[in-house]
Amino acid sequence: MSPVNPFDDAATARAVVDDSGTVLKWNEGARQLLGHPAADVVGRPAAGLLAADGGDGTRPGPGDEHWSGTLALRHRDGHTVPVWVLAHRRPARDGAPGTWLAVASLQRGPDPVDDPLVRAALTQAPCAMMIFDDQLLLRGVNDAMAQLVGLPPDRVRGLRATDISSRPQNVELERHMRRVLASGRRYDMQTHLRAVGESRAHAWSARIAPLTDAGGQVRGVCVSAHDLTEQHLARERLQLVNEASVRIGSTLDVTRTAQELADVCVPALADFVSVDLLDPLEHGGEPAVVLEPPVGLRRTAHRSVDPGGLEAVAEPGELDVYPAGSPQAECLLSGQAIVAAEAFGDLDRWLEWDPVRLRRVKEYGIHSTMSVPLQARGTTLGVAVFTRFRRPYPFTHDDVLLAEEVTARAAVCIDNARRYSREREATLTLQRSLLPRWLPPTAAVEATSRYLPAARSGVGGDWFDVIPLSGMRVAMVVGDVVGHGIQASATMGRLRTAVRTLADIDLAPDELLTHLDDLVVRLSEESGDDGAGEVGATCLYAVYDPVSRRCSLARAGHPPPVLVPPDGPPRQVELPSGPPLGVGGLPFESAELELREGSVLSFYTDGLVETRERGADAGQALLREALAAPADSLDAACDRVLHALLPSGSSADDVALLLARTRGLPAGQVATWDIPADPSLVAPVRKQVVEQLSAWTLLEASFTAELVVSELVTNAIRYGSPPIRLRLIHDTATLICEVSDTSHTAPHLRRAKTWDEGGRGLLLVAQLTQRWGSRHTTEGKTIWAELGLLDEA
Repeated sequence: MSPVNPFDDAATARAVVDDSGTVLKWNEGARQLLGHPAADVVGRPAAGLLAADGGDGTRPGPGDEHWSGTLALRHRDGHTVPVWVLAHRRPARDGAPGTWLAVASLQRGPDPVDDPLVRAALTQAPCAMMIFDDQLLLRGVNDAMAQLVGLPPDRVRGLRATDISSRPQNVELERHMRRVLASGRRYDMQTHLRAVGESRAHAWSARIAPLTDAGGQVRGVCVSAHDLTEQHLARERLQLVNEASVRIGSTLDVTRTAQELADVCVPALADFVSVDLLDPLEHGGEPAVVLEPPVGLRRTAHRSVDPGGLEAVAEPGELDVYPAGSPQAECLLSGQAIVAAEAFGDLDRWLEWDPVRLRRVKEYGIHSTMSVPLQARGTTLGVAVFTRFRRPYPFTHDDVLLAEEVTARAAVCIDNARRYSREREATLTLQRSLLPRWLPPTAAVEATSRYLPAARSGVGGDWFDVIPLSGMRVAMVVGDVVGHGIQASATMGRLRTAVRTLADIDLAPDELLTHLDDLVVRLSEESGDDGAGEVGATCLYAVYDPVSRRCSLARAGHPPPVLVPPDGPPRQVELPSGPPLGVGGLPFESAELELREGSVLSFYTDGLVETRERGADAGQALLREALAAPADSLDAACDRVLHALLPSGSSADDVALLLARTRGLPAGQVATWDIPADPSLVAPVRKQVVEQLSAWTLLEASFTAELVVSELVTNAIRYGSPPIRLRLIHDTATLICEVSDTSHTAPHLRRAKTWDEGGRGLLLVAQLTQRWGSRHTTEGKTIWAELGLLDEA
């Protein structure tokens, strides 16, 4: 079968006419029909071919794309030929103007009922169908197909598919029919088009099947059309619901979730979608249970098919008030979706309360709106408004059901995000109240810190602290409670309080962790009664003495600190690991370091170094690298560490970071005396103290210091055990008096009765000093008292 140019096919008369009525093309079939050769017609007005009566009198009107009717045409020999003509406009191509293709079939075959090929097709196809022969000329249509194309069956016989219409779907259909003729295998074609008399395009499936004779030779094709609009719409609705379940609620952020709702529904369901939520600030964090107009709604998100979204009357974050009678207020009050459309005649009535909105509706051609309340767990959260202006069809009942299902899913996600945000804010508030708001200045270290809450899993139980101790010493602690949320924060607060209490009695690091471990075990036992689960934590505790410049450390399952010497590379401090807190019964071990002045200790929690993408070892190497670079200050070093290890500014786990630069107390600021156990030598000791204070230019504090030293030394001689040692330490703000002996008996402050001869010494010390206390040592105990030099001045 040789290919034939469809236009030159002599079985059909064809002519191409431009908008001015001039004939551009004239084929052999047209010559056979009217006798005029192409040379006599092309380039001349087509009206010259009309006979005097002109036919049925109808002509294509302005804007028409199709026309059919009987024309009285003039034959070359002068007689009139009545011809049924089908004309359709062909789109412009390559910059040329559009043209009209006029066709008339010359084929006068047998009636379809008597045609065996058509009879076979009618027998095999139960739906609307067309039959084409092996030249792709239409041999017949059944009644259902004739109704779809809107043309008389006896008039279209002998035409090609592209003769009937110039739509791209007809061109595609002819191409697929040619392939079926060649292969003998059927083909299913999916398309969208609007049939004659329809207001909107439908989804169609055209099955193109070969028709064979008794010998199996392909003699033509049968095209059967199936309207799949309902199935197509059902698939689209199901796809939108599935997409909503996947895309909406990807985070626990209210604004992001509302934006995801708008993004999913544009353009699948509407041309513009806005999400407005009730402002919870007016109701103590919860939307109002009973709503009364006017209703305040805050624009949370919107999305438009137009990039600018100029049809929006409110920007995200703006609060708008909707009175009674507005669709937003009425749908919130009734709990039902409200649809307003020009086709129903009620769009203007619904919007007459707001001239700005009404003017925007007219400006953008908005013809249909749908307001759907956002409700979850019995709580009304807000309203989603769906708008159409580019899509020409109003919202249907199925659209309402679809919007209600999608918004119901979104409402649950928004409610989850709202509840999470509220709990997170409460937990953050609790966390901030439990963590130190500022680090106390000490003579021992310069310290700075950072805390970052977890980005997604919620606030956890990471904490840090700097605790001033007696003798100018300082304790530094960092810890991490297992879990997240308010329970973890509350546990963190209890542990931080316990650490401060235990530090106040000057326990060694390993002893402090032992007591803290007992506390965590008890907390686990208590929490097990209400099903809250076991409590677990890690902790690192260090005590630094600026006089000896030694630091004692112990850890309970916590990452070891990183030490940055003044003139060397950072290194990880080797410490016995120790079990995590809450295991119970296992020992903790301390280690002691000698630190030069200016050394930096870096304490941190595992959220800093360990992420999903990076292991702890790689994170610690990155931490050492960040600490090795010079920094103007500890604050700058903290920021650089966070930027290097957490470039996104957040972590899946919460993060605590504490940097401390050590200071050393010069030997000239410490004076020590060995005291004989003789009460008569107390007076010379007082004299030596006054002389030392004079050398330090602290004579203004000598009277108080002399009394305090006298009482502490006398008590040590009277109740303690030799050897006895007195030590004075001072810095710019504090003078410390310490008396040590080898007795482990701690003194007790009591109020002496009138007739008692003693018992007033420690009471006097308590009244004269800022604070006083005792601490146990490996050799015995030390009684200390602090005097404020600035107050004395």
